[in-house]
Formats: sequence, C-alpha cells, structure tokens
Amino acid sequence: MSGSGNHHHGRKRAKFSGSLGYVLAVAGSAVGLGNIWRFPYLAAKYGGGMFLLVYLILVVTFGYTLIIAETSLGRMTEKSPVGAFQRFGRSFPFKFGGWINAIVPMLIVPYYCVIGGWVTKYLFEYLRGQAAAMATDEYFSAFIANSPSAEFWFALFALMVFLVIIAGVKHGVEKVSSIMMPLLVVLAIFVAAYSVTRPGAFEGVKYFLIPNFENFSLMTVVAAMGRCSTPCPSPWASFTPTAPT
Repeated sequence: MSGSGNHHHGRKRAKFSGSLGYVLAVAGSAVGLGNIWRFPYLAAKYGGGMFLLVYLILVVTFGYTLIIAETSLGRMTEKSPVGAFQRFGRSFPFKFGGWINAIVPMLIVPYYCVIGGWVTKYLFEYLRGQAAAMATDEYFSAFIANSPSAEFWFALFALMVFLVIIAGVKHGVEKVSSIMMPLLVVLAIFVAAYSVTRPGAFEGVKYFLIPNFENFSLMTVVAAMGRCSTPCPSPWASFTPTAPT
C-alpha cells in the first residue's frame, strides 16, 4: 500500500464533504424500513419494554463494536470489503470474510427495491389524491397481483438508486441523505405524535417502555439481536467512501 494514500488505480478516492454528510449516509444505510416497519411488530410480539431493554443493551455492546470495527477497517484500508480483508491475508478465512461482506448487500438490494417500489407507488398515488382508495384492504393485494405494475415500480425505484450511486459519494449519496434523512425524522415525529392520539395508545406506550421480566425469553434476545445487527451500516457505507479526517 506504499504510496497509495487516497488513490486507487491512479484515481483519487471519493470522500464525504464533512462529518455530517458521513453520519447521515451511515444512518441512511442503518435506519430503514426494518426499523420503522418491523421493529414495532417484534417489540409487541417479544415482550414490549423487555424487548426494548434487551435491544438497547445489545446496541451499546454488540452493535457499537461492529460499527466501530467496520468503520475502522474502511478508514484504515480505504478499500472495498474484499480488498480490506485481503489486506490482512489471502487465506480462505480472509477471502470469505471479504466476499460475504460484499455479497450480502447485493442480496439485500433486490428485496429493498421491491419494497421501495411499493413505497414509490403509494407516494405517487397519494400525491394524486388516492389516499382513500389506498386505505382499503383490497388495494395492496390488487397492486402486487398486477405483475406489470409491480415490476414497473420496482424497476423505477432501482433506476433511482442506480442514478444516486452513479452520481458518486458527494453529489449522490451524501446529497440525497442530507435531504431524506431529516425528512424521515420529521415524518417519524409526525407519525409518533399522531399515534399517541389514538384510543388506547398510552396502554401501548406503557407496554413498550416499561420492562416486564415475565415477558423475557430466549426469543426476546434472538429477535433483538436480529434487529441490533441491522443498524450496523452496510460494508459499502463504511468501506468504500471514506469520511474526511
């Protein structure tokens, strides 16, 4: 690596323009539909406050260790996951570790593009004033049963993601994250504020925030561990684009 610095094959590596952009991009790779959509369901199923307590303990131990280790490897090697692991050796464990870190995000992307296509479709119809129609039980089933329509929105969302990546770290990922992450926070606050106005909401809040040790089980730990590993940013987020020193 002598003389490589921030250069790779003669080109200067892309960097974030500032620490805020890096944090927002990493948060964007971590805080997604799984945390907003699946987390409440898991919390309700596996103990409410007990699940939340176990989750927080795992986040500040297991999750924090993973994110620091992953980010440190990226900052030190300034390479992709495959190249970063090969920096320490070319034996099978290092090759396997690098490739599994590179392949897993590739396997996740199509799944999220399907979900992203659904979200894009609903946003489009909402802007068209179709909110009442979308609220019916039949609307979603009819939408996903219509293969050409579902595939169109999948392809459209995948194209948007591709264009963001092609735009690069600073003008693509960072710029989009600086807009969408604050918007996500605003929407989350709005949804939370609306939710607590619903009948019986405070019983749910109490169940979610107050641990009850009678609800603890092995599955509480397993489910919380599964969600805890998700907030760690993808290898692409911490390995490839380097944060400013």
